[in-house]
Amino acid sequence: MDCEPGSIIDLHIHSSASDGSLTPAEILDMALSLNLGAISLTDHDTVSGCRDVLATGIPSPLKFLSGVEISSAPPAEFSISGSLHILGYGFRMDDPELNRVLERLQAARKERNPRILRRLRKLGVALSMEDFRQEAETGQLGRPHIAAGLLKKGYVSSIDEAFARYLGNGKPAYVDKYRAPCADAIAVIQQAGGLAVLAHPGLISEMDAPSLEALIAALVPMGLGGMEVYYPQHNSSTTARLAGLAQRIGLVKTGGSDFHGNINPDVRMGTGRGDLNIPYSIYENIISLL
Repeated sequence: MDCEPGSIIDLHIHSSASDGSLTPAEILDMALSLNLGAISLTDHDTVSGCRDVLATGIPSPLKFLSGVEISSAPPAEFSISGSLHILGYGFRMDDPELNRVLERLQAARKERNPRILRRLRKLGVALSMEDFRQEAETGQLGRPHIAAGLLKKGYVSSIDEAFARYLGNGKPAYVDKYRAPCADAIAVIQQAGGLAVLAHPGLISEMDAPSLEALIAALVPMGLGGMEVYYPQHNSSTTARLAGLAQRIGLVKTGGSDFHGNINPDVRMGTGRGDLNIPYSIYENIISLL
């Protein structure tokens, strides 16, 4: 996709309110410096970063869309390990039911961290909550922060290695956590006036093309309205296949970099790994539906 300067958007960004390294204000500054047309802050299971953005004020000419990424449990009939990630856009951030669901998910994340650290200690890895005091006070401490701690103390040589050796699903320090049923995640986004979108479907490793289509077909009656087609880890063939599927089913196509700042320095806001170009028309499509 060819985009004129200033018309590129990024609708998948994480701040220090969850597991990103930049504050919401720093996210705004970077988006302006990159001449982005519109962004959405999609922190994991929280809208506190979005509230900070609105309290600070959105500088012109940047457009801002309220966002969240909810960790959800897949439908029982599909064999998928870990979470399905449901993105929400353009919802009312003060919706009581949405906030109730997010508070439960935040509590599950908080309860999980000491259990992960206890497992690491049994493996001879000396990390403690004190090592993450600043992160715990300013945002949601999670596995990316623990992975960064492992890297800093020399237990691993990269964030990817931390997940591959210790923190990934099925690895010795992995701890499962509560996830909202995907029907509930989609419903609360809808009820709050927002658009529910399946995040990075190309990363669902257990899904071949027919299985993924079956999964999406099951989510649409629940209220799924969009699919993240444009994503740094979707290759050109995956992107084309997902775009065609979205067109055929009638889902809104969305996209974003999944930017986390220093947590994943290879991914840049707006351009991902250098070849991500999401046109402003996608933001306009979402706004027209909302």
